[in-house]
Amino acid sequence: MAAAAQGGLVGRLVSVLETYRGRDRVIRTLCYGCQLTGGALARKDPTQAPLGCSLLALAEQLSHCRTVLRLFDDLAMLAYSCQYGLGAKEEDFAVRWLSVLNNLADQLYYPCEHVAWAADAEILRADSQKWWALSTALWGASLLLGIARSLRILAQLRRKLQGQDSNRVAARAKELKAQATAEALTILSNASDLANAIHWLPPGLLWAGKFPPWLVGLLGTVSSLAGLYQTYAKGGAGMA
Repeated sequence: MAAAAQGGLVGRLVSVLETYRGRDRVIRTLCYGCQLTGGALARKDPTQAPLGCSLLALAEQLSHCRTVLRLFDDLAMLAYSCQYGLGAKEEDFAVRWLSVLNNLADQLYYPCEHVAWAADAEILRADSQKWWALSTALWGASLLLGIARSLRILAQLRRKLQGQDSNRVAARAKELKAQATAEALTILSNASDLANAIHWLPPGLLWAGKFPPWLVGLLGTVSSLAGLYQTYAKGGAGMA
């Protein structure tokens, strides 16, 4: 039975790695995990500084890998945005327009990041710092909209539970609990990423530029594990 359980676990992990989104989440988790470990080692134990620096360098390379892979995300995002459209199928007006604005911020994020990457690679002549700041600001806006959307959905779920009779609540309790858990994890993930997004903005705004590497790694790891759990729970079928 243990072997079967292990095989099932490995099989689920393989199914996650075979999808682009699943693999991206794994790489992201490793990236922030290396940054967390490397930053902690370099900070607390000088004798472990070389190992810490190596882990931080690995984290940087993994991050660069994800940036390059995102060069191919525009069309997928555009297809999703077109499919969602103006959210006519949404029952709630607030959820509808928060989702539309979220999709718009995500759609604009990709070309801005591509220009920043191309400027750093000397493919284009542009001020990469300005484009990185713009792409980070769009990412932060998307995260804020995502948090607001999830809070709205959680409030709706709560009202649905309160408005149902006891028999129907008992029948749908598991489904509603799963939905609420997913939205809570999304809020946790987005809030952690938002803290890092502000850190990566130009200095002078809130705590921009003030986080040590280990804290960036910790926040990113929390966000990544939440996302990885959601992907794994869906059998690798989830979308970022």
